Amino acid sequence: MREINDWQHGPTEDAVMKPELIHYATRNVPRYTSYPTAPHFSDQIDDGTYSAWLAGLPADARTSVYLHVPYCQAMCHYCGCHTKAVRRPEPVADYARTLKEEILISAVRLGGRRPMVHMHWGGGTPSLLDPADFQDLAALVYETFDVRPGAEHAIELDPRTVTKDMVASLAKAGVNRASLGVQDFNPTVQKAIGRMQSFRLVADVVEMLQRAGIGAINMDLMYGLPHQGAKEVEHTVDLTASLAPARIALFGYAHVPWMKTHQRLIDAAALPGALERIEQAEIAAARLVDHGYVPVGIDHFARPDDPLAIAARTGTLRRNFQGYTTDPADALIGFGASSIGKLPQGYIQNAPDVGGWRRAIEAGKPPIVRGKATGREDIARAEIIERLMCDFAVDAEAVFVRHGLPVERLTGAYGALEPLIDDGIAVRDGGRISVPDDMRMFVRLVASAFDAYLDRGAARHSVAV
Repeated sequence: MREINDWQHGPTEDAVMKPELIHYATRNVPRYTSYPTAPHFSDQIDDGTYSAWLAGLPADARTSVYLHVPYCQAMCHYCGCHTKAVRRPEPVADYARTLKEEILISAVRLGGRRPMVHMHWGGGTPSLLDPADFQDLAALVYETFDVRPGAEHAIELDPRTVTKDMVASLAKAGVNRASLGVQDFNPTVQKAIGRMQSFRLVADVVEMLQRAGIGAINMDLMYGLPHQGAKEVEHTVDLTASLAPARIALFGYAHVPWMKTHQRLIDAAALPGALERIEQAEIAAARLVDHGYVPVGIDHFARPDDPLAIAARTGTLRRNFQGYTTDPADALIGFGASSIGKLPQGYIQNAPDVGGWRRAIEAGKPPIVRGKATGREDIARAEIIERLMCDFAVDAEAVFVRHGLPVERLTGAYGALEPLIDDGIAVRDGGRISVPDDMRMFVRLVASAFDAYLDRGAARHSVAV
């Protein structure tokens, strides 16, 4: 399997400045944290389907558990998550009680404890949970699943909401990795995105976590934000690296106000253009490498000894709804409003609105509203897309043969690849498809050639770079 840590500084200036390549950066394609992607889920998959899928999960299937908390103290203008602002503790406490009931409903349908290798709290802001509720929920998950030695227990944190009591609760519950939302340290950018937080505040939270024994710390950064330039991105990267997080995720802001109406608070005229976004991504990648980080996939960086960097080197890197991961689970079981799960039979998604989610649970049913059953070809194409996103190379025909599929079914994908091959973005050698080192930021376009659903419906996606 190809190593991906030989990408040092992203695309070369000569490559990205060509007009025929610049227009690729503005094309809208999925992020491919799943395949088929969520816009192609349907209501044909319901709570009855999910109940049968859970009951049929093999006893030795490795599971990953995701818990979604869709509340924040205030909405950040850039946010693309399923969440809403809440100023009182009561809605969060009510949500925690219903979340416990959902876990119990699934426990009955599972009919026994499955081995759990990964647990992740997302949002929203999971740290808004009362420490006692957090403890109770974690304990219930541990009772429902067989937590295996070395399991990762991770949580996403808004540094502005972290308290000593919450950190103590995290440590007591066995959390061993925390991801802090930083985005940008420049006050002008922070004001434009509605998220004011100082470097000192973040540094203090890092110190609290480390003192509690939570030493594996991730940080999320963004480029493409309003009033953000290359200097601002470089300054933020340098400050972030000074805190020595184990992993840094560098995401391009996805401006999708047709989906997330609060993004209309962002002045679109203040957003950097395609060339500026590429420059920001390139400079940030170069600076992170200078600070000793190894590039992982298209938007993650890790210390060379971090499990994520090791997975990239050994060809075991995975990709799921949390992005790049080392999670080896056979099934992802999601809890909470809007959460998405993945079982061997396909994908399922909970009701996105808290009201609908709660009503289903109060009726004693899993709150499933849609999903997608996956057939052999879906699974094969998902593997091709995942390997491209993780390794930047795959033998597509070997994957199809292994799944008992005729390679002639790849003809459409090869046709879609032709213009990318002509422009040097992809290389084809028989059934082997690869992305040159200096074109890796365009890998989502290459992956999209294998997406049999992309032209169906009217789903809109974020820009490619």
